[in-house]
Amino acid sequence: MSRFGNIGHRLYTGEVSFDFVGRRRLWTIISGVILVAAIFGLTVRGLNLGIEFKGGDIYTITKPGVTVSQAQKAANDLTGDSSSLVQTASSSNGQQILIQISSAEKVDPTKGQAALTQSLGLSQNQISTQSLSASWGHDISQKALYGLIAFMVLVTAYLAFAFEWRLAVGALVALLHDLVITVGVYALVGFEVTSGTVIGFLTILGYSLYDTVVVFDGLKAATNKLTKQNKMTYSDAANASLNSTLVRSINTSVLALLPVAALLFIGGGLLGAGVLNDISLALFIGLTAGAYSSICVATPMVAWLQEKRPEYMELARKVKQRRAAEAKAAAEGRTLEDEVPQEVTVPAPTGGPRNQPVNRTRNERRSSGGRR
Repeated sequence: MSRFGNIGHRLYTGEVSFDFVGRRRLWTIISGVILVAAIFGLTVRGLNLGIEFKGGDIYTITKPGVTVSQAQKAANDLTGDSSSLVQTASSSNGQQILIQISSAEKVDPTKGQAALTQSLGLSQNQISTQSLSASWGHDISQKALYGLIAFMVLVTAYLAFAFEWRLAVGALVALLHDLVITVGVYALVGFEVTSGTVIGFLTILGYSLYDTVVVFDGLKAATNKLTKQNKMTYSDAANASLNSTLVRSINTSVLALLPVAALLFIGGGLLGAGVLNDISLALFIGLTAGAYSSICVATPMVAWLQEKRPEYMELARKVKQRRAAEAKAAAEGRTLEDEVPQEVTVPAPTGGPRNQPVNRTRNERRSSGGRR
C-alpha cells in the first residue's frame, strides 16, 4: 500500500507520467471497437426486455422443497416451449420461486395457476399470481427518457457556465459513451432488462459525471494563464493534470465498485435477490466504463478541441520553437540561458550637472558687446 502511495505522490509531483492525452488515437480505436460491438448488439440482437415491458403474469410459489428445475418443467409444459423465466428470490417468508410467463404466450392467469398447482402439488395459499400490463413498462421507459433529456440539458448548462462549452462537450461524450456501452453489453450478453436495470442506468449518469468533473476541476486550474509561457502545450498541461488526479480517480472508482460487487455477487448471486441483481449489474458495468471514460475519453477529447483554438495553436508553435532551440543547444553543449543577453547597465555620470549656455536675446547680446 505504501508503494502505491509513493507512486501516487510521484504522479502528483510529475516525477512519473503516463501519456494519456498523447495516446488519444489509441483510446479512440478502443472505444470505437467497443461502441461498434455495442451498437451491433442493440441493432441485431436487441434488448431482452423483462416482463414489466412486455406484459405477462408472475406466479410466486412459496412451497418448501420445490426446485427451479421442477418449476421450469411445469412452466414449459404450460406454455409448450421454454420461453418462461424461472428465478429464485428471498423474502421474509423464506425462499420463493418466481415463474414469469409473457403475455405473448396467451396463457389465462386463472388456468395457468391451476395448471401449476396441479403439476407441482401446491395448495391454494402456496401460489399467487400477479398480472402486469405492457403499458406500465412503456410509461417507465418514457419517464426515464424524459429524465435523461432533462439531466443532459441541465448538465450541459452547468458545465458550460462553470467551465466552458468544450468541457461540457467532453463530459457529455463520456456520459453517452458509458450509457451506450452498458446497454450494448446487456444486448450482447442477453441480460434481462427490468425496472431495476432502468434505475441502474439512471444512477450511472451521476457517477460518470462526478468522476469527470473531478478531473476537469484539476484541468481548469492547471491550464489557467497557460498562454503566458512557452514550455507546455495545452495537451501537456492536460496530461499533467490528469496524472495528478489519477490516483484519486482510481481510488474513487474502486471504492464505488466494491459495494456494487458485493450487491452483485453476494446479494444477487448467493441470496438470489433479483432486483438487487438487476441494479448492481447495470451499476457494475457502467461504473467500470465510467472510470475508463473519465480518464481516456473526456480529457483527451477536451484537449483536442482546445488545441483548435487560435491562441493554443500559437502556443503550440512557440513550444515547438523552444524545444527545437533547446535540442540544438543541447547538441552544442550549451543551454538556452547562455544565449540570453546580459542586461546592460548604463553608469550614472560622476560629475555634477553641466552648465548649459544661457539663451539670450539679440538686444542683450548687443548691450553686453557695447559695455565691452
